[in-house]
Amino acid sequence: MMLGFDETAFRTQTASAVALRPQIETLVDELLAKGIDNVLLIGAGGTYAQMWPYELLARERSTMPIRAAIAAELVVTGDALLGERTAAVFTSVSGTTEDVISAIEYVREKGATTIAFTGYGDSPIALGVDRALISEPKTWPFDMQLLLLVGRILERRGEFDGYTSLADELVHLPDALVAAAQQAEPVAAAFAEAHKETDYHFLIGGGPLWAFTYLYSMCILEEMQWLRTTRVHSAEFFHGSLELLEENTSVIIFQGEDSTRPLTDRAVAFAKRVSDDVTVFDTREYALEGFSPENRALIAPIVLDTVMGRVSKHLERVRDHSLDLRRYYRVMAY
Repeated sequence: MMLGFDETAFRTQTASAVALRPQIETLVDELLAKGIDNVLLIGAGGTYAQMWPYELLARERSTMPIRAAIAAELVVTGDALLGERTAAVFTSVSGTTEDVISAIEYVREKGATTIAFTGYGDSPIALGVDRALISEPKTWPFDMQLLLLVGRILERRGEFDGYTSLADELVHLPDALVAAAQQAEPVAAAFAEAHKETDYHFLIGGGPLWAFTYLYSMCILEEMQWLRTTRVHSAEFFHGSLELLEENTSVIIFQGEDSTRPLTDRAVAFAKRVSDDVTVFDTREYALEGFSPENRALIAPIVLDTVMGRVSKHLERVRDHSLDLRRYYRVMAY
């Protein structure tokens, strides 16, 4: 048994996101036929961070401008790309995120075509966009949908030959993730027990996993557990933040299988020279049956979201601090 893990719901939610493939592919074909020539991936907090791997994927492979934007910032600064040839993409678990609702209204006024991924078809966000693609309620993360969306755009532009292979392999995701969660369970329990009194964690990640590093630091450890953290990109680690390391600093490192792995390997080696408390969560340790090496690298954020979900549940247990408890977020006006 895994602590606080509803396998049936998890499988259903993950499969529902993957099952959006035909709708996503049809949507992309329509967008390109319409003359869309730029994409803004717009989010807030964790949903903003989840956009980064797909901005990176496009930057590596495509000449089409596809970039992430913070919803609240976009509304006050604007974007030179924004107009009638923009596809503006939003995600929200609840479908009620206020910053996202405001951004939808803003980009629609500029003529953009608006798209949302959420689990609630009757939510303000779903009803406020031109096209809403609905998964099972509470489906998280949105990486599956974003990977399909951006991947299909690049494939149609002749910039991603591996898209069909990737999309085909995603049907194996529910099984692969459940197996990863089962494997991670004892590791997560041990980490939580060892760190139930730790009030500060230093997190490192790079490439497509920098997004998850930011998200786990801010949205989980800070927001949901009220712990102090430092988060730094593995390529930037040696430009300042390394000075915070001490012998007993808890260092959490997220390691994937993409071309940026050597950058994180370098950070791991240094961190272990200084601290006696370095934990590396590496996607190479998981079988991920059904996925080819190149596609394992692309699903790394999804895998670590599942793995660290086990850590979060055990931290909740040992610290007696509910992951749902908030002092300020959606509690106080701001």
